[in-house]
Amino acid sequence: MEWILKTIQGSPELAIFLTLALGFAIGQIKIKGFSLGAVTGVLLMGVLIGQLGISISPTVKSAFFLIFLFAVGYSVGPQFVHGLKKEGLPQIAFAALVCVSCLLVGWVAAIIAGFDVGNAAGLLAGANTISAVIGVASDTINQLSIDSSQKQQLINHIPVAYAVTYIFGTAGTAWFLSSIGPKLLGKDVIGQTKKYEESLGGEIQDDDSSLEYAYDGATFRVIEAGSSFFNQKRTVQEVENLLVNKGWPVYVEQIRSASNNEIISNPTPDTTINRGDRMVLNGPLDTILSDENLVGKEVADLELLDFKVESLKVMVANKEIIGKCLHTLKYNKNRHGVIILKIHRGKTTIPLLKNVTIQRGDIVEIEGRKTDVDKFASYLGYPERPTNVTDILYIGLGIFLGGLLGSLSIRTGNIPLSLSASGGVLIMGIIFGWLRSLRPTFGYIPSPSVWLMNNLGLNMFIAVVGINAGPDFISGLKTAGVSLFIAGIFVSIVPMFIGILLGRYAFKFNPAITLGACAGARTTTAALGALEDTLQSKVPALSYTTTYAVGNTLLIIWGVVIVLLMS
Repeated sequence: MEWILKTIQGSPELAIFLTLALGFAIGQIKIKGFSLGAVTGVLLMGVLIGQLGISISPTVKSAFFLIFLFAVGYSVGPQFVHGLKKEGLPQIAFAALVCVSCLLVGWVAAIIAGFDVGNAAGLLAGANTISAVIGVASDTINQLSIDSSQKQQLINHIPVAYAVTYIFGTAGTAWFLSSIGPKLLGKDVIGQTKKYEESLGGEIQDDDSSLEYAYDGATFRVIEAGSSFFNQKRTVQEVENLLVNKGWPVYVEQIRSASNNEIISNPTPDTTINRGDRMVLNGPLDTILSDENLVGKEVADLELLDFKVESLKVMVANKEIIGKCLHTLKYNKNRHGVIILKIHRGKTTIPLLKNVTIQRGDIVEIEGRKTDVDKFASYLGYPERPTNVTDILYIGLGIFLGGLLGSLSIRTGNIPLSLSASGGVLIMGIIFGWLRSLRPTFGYIPSPSVWLMNNLGLNMFIAVVGINAGPDFISGLKTAGVSLFIAGIFVSIVPMFIGILLGRYAFKFNPAITLGACAGARTTTAALGALEDTLQSKVPALSYTTTYAVGNTLLIIWGVVIVLLMS
């Protein structure tokens, strides 16, 4: 054991990876459904390992933090810029006001409690569950005109306050929005949510749309034309019209002629079907097999089913469909034979309601015969075919230009005002993410790579912060632990209460939209899941995406502002 400790002390890089491993292990432990999460787990393990007196160069944490910030900006860029358009402005304004209240409430609480700059920044970070504030605030403290020992002391206070306030910031916000929030928004919030769904074309399980079944995936069955419907020659179009189930299409994909056993692989709407012909039907399984008297019986024909089926993600870029409702794609000739499985907007999966609008940069998952999928993908925008190649040039250039942007400063008295490298990289990430949505032929970063940049970048940074703060952590906790926890409750809840009042009385949002927007402005994914369970609906996700993009940006920038306000 002594040999291991000496090795760790002599090789700080090993201490970082040990912190990551133990932190992720601790963060995954669930007690009654609640877990600390990776960030808090890594921070606590870093503090523990930091008791060995290990010192790590700040350059290490800075490099990984910039990678994390670029990934954040890249991910939210399309939603952030889209929100600046007319239809997104109310949600942008709402998120901005909620974020301002988060800053002001945190500032007031810090002043009343007598916290220093470090504790104030940590309070803002933990109570609002925005880990990136730790790095942004640290960068800003380093720019203050104070001696280096005082700077380090203030920076070491940040993770203490963060750790104390983060747990309630996560669990408390989810509880407040899902349990108290609906009660503050009037009676029968669930009923109001259902009515809102109807205004968007009905709930996914609604009797008026078999969307749930149609979107479950491509289902292919061979049916022999044997019903009375085929007492005369029919066309593919007539069969498809017959099989439309509650407004959703069923497709004839292939035909085997009963007369000559010939397979017609790409039938047109005018292709004829006779009694005894076999058809490959693609659509909701319950529709295809529900009534043998409607079309005919299912039969076995493996040769007729021998064709390629593909699932593909496509980034929307076609101006013709941007801003249009989902139902406009229902009978689009380019979509024949293709099932829409999911629509992803940023980190959120959008409910498949008929009147949900399609935005530039949305990722649409589609499935069907490869020929049909290729045709529809070309119509939608740019297919994202599976690849492990990341555009490193794009990442490196974005971080470099962001750092240059952040280095620009103006002086107010003795205080230099600048975005700092971290703020500049965040802004440049947003710009680069938006540019990628405009022209998806360059700058591709696969989702697993974005995940790694987010999680490894942030947690490597947090690990170094925890290790370096370790020796001072316990004393800081003893000094301000109780007051920090109480202040954290105040800073977590009050902005959400303000947000609910704003959504109900000022913006007059639907209750589900208000609650989803509150969760997004606070970037609390746990709250979104709790809301969807409470309201029995995916509607909160519609307002979560834009407000999340705004909240994630402004709350990080507040890391600079809170330091300036407290200095």
